[in-house]
Amino acid sequence: MKPKLSLAIGIVCISFSPIFVKLAASPAITSGFYRIFIAWLCLLPYCIIKGKLKTTRRALIITIIGGIVFGADIALWNISLLKISATVSTLLANLAHVWVGLMSYLFFRKKSGLLFWAGTFIAIIGMVILVGYQNVISLQFNEGILYAIAASMLYAGYIMLTKGVLQHINTFTFMFYNMLGAAALLATVALLRGDAFVGYNTGTWGCFIGMGVLCQLIGWLTINHSLRYLESTKVSIALLGQTVIAGFLAIGLLNEVLHLKEIIGSVIVLVGIALSFLKVKKKEVVV
Repeated sequence: MKPKLSLAIGIVCISFSPIFVKLAASPAITSGFYRIFIAWLCLLPYCIIKGKLKTTRRALIITIIGGIVFGADIALWNISLLKISATVSTLLANLAHVWVGLMSYLFFRKKSGLLFWAGTFIAIIGMVILVGYQNVISLQFNEGILYAIAASMLYAGYIMLTKGVLQHINTFTFMFYNMLGAAALLATVALLRGDAFVGYNTGTWGCFIGMGVLCQLIGWLTINHSLRYLESTKVSIALLGQTVIAGFLAIGLLNEVLHLKEIIGSVIVLVGIALSFLKVKKKEVVV
């Protein structure tokens, strides 16, 4: 499959994730568990038959820990989706790249370019508009927004944790153990909360299958495939299209309505995030 087509398919697939979460008549954690567990079950036979389960002890530990962090990210994002609009929640979840840049600078003193800081500043302005400056000043935030921002920070931590190991482990092996760690965490949290795993209607089970097969399995396999051939920066910017597609899906399928403040704030945040991905090209000096 051509890389650009693979990326486009992946973006459309993952765009349905917030829609399925909102349509499913189940707790947020249960939806997250079935999204990961169903995808893991589909991957299991392939990994066994093709011998994709072997890896080093270090890679295995990091991958599973990364999966636990990813599971926590999914849990918080799903909770956010049940409290605010799919568009705003998905948009805020895409702030992960901004947090990666900030964390890299604060903890590792890794310098980022001017465009990154300009994009970060613009994204923060967009967030303030989205939340409402009065709420920022009085420190009164919508719970759903806080959950979405926390989820984006967890995803940033996940990216930083697993970035190195991805260069030394097969994609299928990584996804297998990563999803195993995520599913284990989500199942544990659901059990502690007393959330039900069974007894749901046909429509909800359809949403679970859609999340697991369409969003998690097909979506991320096609995106990972495109990353092998396309520049990561271009893929990252293209992935912002998920917010736009999810927004249109939410309007058409969930009858969601965005207020003017949310539309303006969302556009500014998107511009800021996209700008933070870009890098200034250095001019070659001819001697």
